[in-house]
Amino acid sequence: MLTIALHTLRARWSTFLGTFVALSLGVALLAVMGLTLASSLDAPERQPERFALAPVVVQGRNTLSVPTSTGAHVSRETRQLAHPHAVSEAAVATLKKLGTVIPDRSFPVHAEGGPGQLVGHPWSTAAFAPYEIAGGRAPRTADEVVVTGDWTRPGNRLRTDHGTVRVVGTLRSRGFETAVFYTDARAARLSPRSTQLVVEAAARDVREALEGESVHVLTGSARRLADPDPDRDREALTAMNALFGTAGGVTAFVSVFVVASTFAFSVAQRRREFGLLHTAGATPGQIRRTVCAEALVVGVLASATGCALGSYGAPHLVARVVDAGLAPGWFTLGDATWPYHLAFWTGLLVALLGVVAASWRAGRTGAVQALREASVDARAMTRGRLLSGAALLLTAAVTLALALVTDPGELLHRKTYVSRPMLLITAIALLAPVLVRPLTRLLAWLPAQLPGAGGMLVRENAAAGVRRTAAVAAPVLVTVALTGSLLGATATLNAAQVAEARARTTADFVVVPAGSDRLGESTGTAPAEGTGFDARTLRRLRTVPGATVSASSSSAVFVLEDGVALIRSEARAAEAAPLAATAHLPLAAGKVSDLDDGSIIVNEEWQRHTVGQTVDVWLGDGTRKSLRIAAVMTTGTGDNGVYLTPANAPGAQADRVDVTLAAGADPAVVAGALREAGGHVLTRDQWLRATHPGTDRTTWYGFVLVLGIALLYTGISLANTMVMATSDRVRDLAVLRLAGATRRQVLRLVGAEALTVVAVGAVLGLLVAGLNLAGMRGALGLLSVRSSVRMPWPELAVVGGACAVLAVTFSVLPAAWAMRRGAVAPAGTGE
Repeated sequence: MLTIALHTLRARWSTFLGTFVALSLGVALLAVMGLTLASSLDAPERQPERFALAPVVVQGRNTLSVPTSTGAHVSRETRQLAHPHAVSEAAVATLKKLGTVIPDRSFPVHAEGGPGQLVGHPWSTAAFAPYEIAGGRAPRTADEVVVTGDWTRPGNRLRTDHGTVRVVGTLRSRGFETAVFYTDARAARLSPRSTQLVVEAAARDVREALEGESVHVLTGSARRLADPDPDRDREALTAMNALFGTAGGVTAFVSVFVVASTFAFSVAQRRREFGLLHTAGATPGQIRRTVCAEALVVGVLASATGCALGSYGAPHLVARVVDAGLAPGWFTLGDATWPYHLAFWTGLLVALLGVVAASWRAGRTGAVQALREASVDARAMTRGRLLSGAALLLTAAVTLALALVTDPGELLHRKTYVSRPMLLITAIALLAPVLVRPLTRLLAWLPAQLPGAGGMLVRENAAAGVRRTAAVAAPVLVTVALTGSLLGATATLNAAQVAEARARTTADFVVVPAGSDRLGESTGTAPAEGTGFDARTLRRLRTVPGATVSASSSSAVFVLEDGVALIRSEARAAEAAPLAATAHLPLAAGKVSDLDDGSIIVNEEWQRHTVGQTVDVWLGDGTRKSLRIAAVMTTGTGDNGVYLTPANAPGAQADRVDVTLAAGADPAVVAGALREAGGHVLTRDQWLRATHPGTDRTTWYGFVLVLGIALLYTGISLANTMVMATSDRVRDLAVLRLAGATRRQVLRLVGAEALTVVAVGAVLGLLVAGLNLAGMRGALGLLSVRSSVRMPWPELAVVGGACAVLAVTFSVLPAAWAMRRGAVAPAGTGE
């Protein structure tokens, strides 16, 4: 069997070329995704940056640790507090007996004409990075600063939100921040509260002195936890794991899908050959073994080639990921070998599985039947294929219905709207032979009514060659369905979030701190020190005539559900009466006016969400408290957090002020008064535009990667399949030439058939995307969100156009080449 398979491969290399290219590309992509994923899983911990030379760093309490139990197993869950504690004065006094204590302060700085992300520090902490002076000297007075980088020079004056200062020195940038260093005294006035400090003493002595204190003593590599945003690398690597895991899953799916379709088509092309073998006495088992042996040889060669291509492509992908900022600058490709094994054996398994069904059909086909079906696909749909497609379609419908009934919010998660299309794509592809013929006749009905035989021939050829049409339409189906489903899902979610924000925000103006870069809803982590309004500014804002003012701050609460999960919920802290006057919360029960210092407003996602019930929570600073539920909000898209009074958000600083105009008040006058009081004033529409939710960069790059892989893979597979399909139709084209068709007419016919088949695949892909987005729209409706479905028509047009160009190009060129070399001519004999 192996000898026959080798001879067949050599004689029919053009038939197997498309399968080889498709499989090797799929294995290469799997190897690249696996190598990158392995590198992110085994990445080393980042070393300290700001405090690389600090002996010991002491932090105030900044975590909440709660015991949890699962059966007999007892553990503790830890979460970051929204409002960390400062190191107590008693602890500072004790530490000063051991050595020099240097408080660390970090606060945002906004400079006209400067970088957008500036952070201020006391000068005494610069030596711990260490920063090196590139020019000038250290600051000595309150109006002098030293900056990192080369965006300004010594002698320049800067207008900042903390006053005008003079640059007296510059430091060489170390890449992790753009800093502005003030004198220690000036930094202390700008940021009085310090949650961490450096102690120049032995670590053992510091730990012994602080025994019993609620602090964290950081030494060695643990000092990285005192750096700005210490979790950024872990979060970036976690996002990379999700990104490349998703991309790998999509790659595996597309590989299996396209390779199986290509194998099935290549076997279907050889029905006349199998018929002759049956006539010559070959048994069904011998034919099946021959086909499987061919797949084995192609699989081994293609998988090995794919692994080699993957080893070449992985470093380039890692470099692009680092350049795009999706991975830390120190991220490099590791030396793991398991991705090669996984990619190779997966490719081989895909090759064998892709040909099993086709070989079984080839072995069962009788000699006379095979010769009869060599020209027309009379039975393209087998019973097994029909049952499998129907089962998958039923599974998709049942799982969608269960999700809508039990947890509609699950349909809005990325892992769900990325994976669900694959189920529908496979179901529609399996049922394609049933759908292709009527759909082809429908799409080609109008052209067939035009004068001439061209439209009729396009319709009949595409409808008669069901297997060929289904094989070519398959990659188009995958690409269009994934594009519509993924981009449509994110666009629909973004539109839903915009609708929620517009309904929730009824204030005429929104005021944020001057120079603030935080124009968001501020429902995320607590703002850094110094990003909120000071008490004087708040008093002036509250006394503006003709305005109802509601100041609110970012916070968080924690709740232990079922004793096993410590859940963090983002919160806003505001007084009830001003909040009710300046916002319209999406309440399912209760009233905003019932909110007081002993109550809380939650949403329907909470385990306990009945008005009047009491819930035990931990506040943003870790204080445990029992609060009564005053009102319950709908779940929405997940942005409806928790509302508290300022008394239950200790340590939080007001970072947003909503303003509603009194009856008869002049908006221009009120806006001017708000600006004079201090702050950046935005109208409602300006605020909504500034805070317009969009797809985050990691998700966007992930979708670009996934769709790029799908489009690249589909493009090559489509080109291969078109070449295979056109080369198999040399006899048909020769008949057309014998009937009197000119060369140009034949080429136009081939191109028109290719466009028809692409249209069939695009329609099936739009059907899959529409079904997925319809499920998401149903989930949004159940979550009380009024928003329409957004189909990404421009992107779909680009993808469809690319598929059309590829299909036409790689069908017309082989036909033109065949006619040029005389294989297709009026006197031709076919093959």
